[in-house]
Amino acid sequence: PAYVLGIDLGTSSVKTALLEAAEQGQVVAESCSRETNAYTSSLEAGPQGMEQNVQRIIRALNECLAALPQQQLQRVTHIGISGQMHGVVFWKRDKGCKWIEGAAGSTFEPEEVSHLITWQDGRCSPSFLSSLPLPQSHISLATGFGCATVYWYLKKSPDFLKSYDAAGTIQDYVVAMLCDLKKPLMSVQNAASWGYFNCRSKSWNTDILRKSSFPVHLLPEVGDPGSVAGSTVCAWHGIPKGTKVGIALGDFQCSVYSCLTERSDAVLNISTSAQLTVSMPLGFQPPETPDPSSAVTYFPYFNGDYLAVAASLNGGNVLAAFVDMVAQWTEELGLQVQKSTIYAKIIKAALAQNDSKLSVHPTLFGERHVPEQLASVTNIAASDLSLGHVTRALCRGIVENLCSMLPVQHLLETGVRRILGSGSALARNEVLRQEVEGIFPFLVVYGKDVDAAVGAAMVM
Repeated sequence: PAYVLGIDLGTSSVKTALLEAAEQGQVVAESCSRETNAYTSSLEAGPQGMEQNVQRIIRALNECLAALPQQQLQRVTHIGISGQMHGVVFWKRDKGCKWIEGAAGSTFEPEEVSHLITWQDGRCSPSFLSSLPLPQSHISLATGFGCATVYWYLKKSPDFLKSYDAAGTIQDYVVAMLCDLKKPLMSVQNAASWGYFNCRSKSWNTDILRKSSFPVHLLPEVGDPGSVAGSTVCAWHGIPKGTKVGIALGDFQCSVYSCLTERSDAVLNISTSAQLTVSMPLGFQPPETPDPSSAVTYFPYFNGDYLAVAASLNGGNVLAAFVDMVAQWTEELGLQVQKSTIYAKIIKAALAQNDSKLSVHPTLFGERHVPEQLASVTNIAASDLSLGHVTRALCRGIVENLCSMLPVQHLLETGVRRILGSGSALARNEVLRQEVEGIFPFLVVYGKDVDAAVGAAMVM
């Protein structure tokens, strides 16, 4: 059988999936996941910066591919690649990577490549963003968006930009290296996530950008999601040379694509961050200008369709911060407890508490539509201070926050009848699942295989 390889370059891990055709549609024959452990300090931006080491991301990708069966990789006909949106990585076109011959095919290693400045990057303060020209786009500009980060370097560290002549998301970089693209190619999905991109005309706001001395030569070419970007220039990990590679896609859209079959379904994803999304009616076009105070963004999907998305910056990362806090307190008390043990125990404690009067507003990382908003805890009673009560309230707060961004009433009006639950935090946290089922008046179905790598392969 022939196989399609799907790759997702996520915020914390790389995933690969091999799909083969079967009577019931495409099925996952093999898959692999590796943590990237790629976070690194930002010299220029300090504590506000959020950067990742590209070498470590590619190492995790190579480990994933090396773990897949060779005989199946040799029968791959197409490669679909998705990854974390909004972020930006810079490279030298003729020195972006070096290819290394190996017994099981060639691999590439990043060469003259910057760190990846991720979607979580906080260097662009609200005052900095307000100093930038107004984009001609239906999406409000936010910190962590590729174009905003380029403006930051232009104003704070212009020499940095002079070292590079190409830029893209991390997934665009991988596609450019595999196909040896002289100019990076980016899908409408990733371009919209950078800011200063008009989805109606499918073009960058080059006039607006040029007037403010933005280095427009760094902007990639843009193509439709689902189209082919090029072919592999080497037998990569044994995958035949000349294998077609799709234009890189947004991980969010691919996650949705892997599970959304009915327009009456909404998708709830809680992993590092959290999203609640629903399909817009056929022919929907987003407004010409964004409403900066709106919590809902319209993401370009496939075939000209749009998704209405409540994209929260607060999901599993809030629970991780809570676990970190408990671990730190424990350490300060002279005890050592593994974070994995703490996580298991707080979930167990919360399962024993059916209710908590505590009210946790969990916006520890702000939200794009209210970046200055921080987290808060109210309704604190002496009877509700156990780990179980606090964890239960925290899980409910994460779900309620999403629900406040895209209310149940809106879902009902759109014709939603079912919610598909996905994401690593939802999969491993029964308390979160209980809160989802308690808050939403719909049937909730959990899809364990809802996965951007699978979605990226399915698109091909």
